[in-house]
Amino acid sequence: MGMRAGLAPLSAAQLDALRADPDAVGKVVYSNDEQDREHAIDLDKAWHGIHWLLTGEGWGGEPPLSLAILGGTDIGPDQGYGPARFVTPQQVGAVAVALAALTDEDLARRYDAKTMDERHIYPTVWERDGAEALGYLIHHVHVLARFYAKAAQRGDAVLQWIS
Repeated sequence: MGMRAGLAPLSAAQLDALRADPDAVGKVVYSNDEQDREHAIDLDKAWHGIHWLLTGEGWGGEPPLSLAILGGTDIGPDQGYGPARFVTPQQVGAVAVALAALTDEDLARRYDAKTMDERHIYPTVWERDGAEALGYLIHHVHVLARFYAKAAQRGDAVLQWIS
């Protein structure tokens, strides 16, 4: 199955409820409720490669792009590979603007399969899969950009996790 990243929008009331009861994060992460999942996304195994394309780093990097998948503030218990994190509505807006400014050409220029494999950017298939892997990442960046644009329009925060 591997490590997968999930993101879900949170209204201000939902974020306040999670801050008051961080143990409830698992109810969002593992919800099977169709309404809860309506706006959530699964970045599959593309999450680390996307983070690399956005920041040039395996971990960390400069905001706002570093906040898109691996940023934010820790909340709640371990969800498989650490606690979930949340990004505030203000940060969501900044991430949405930054993602919208990126072109496919920008992303392709940032793709360095050899270095990504050397730095163990998960899932370390970049040299082997080459252009196909880049296409996979770009597709998921588009999914991520649409997700953040819609969350920003609604004024939502975002919950992120790796499981």
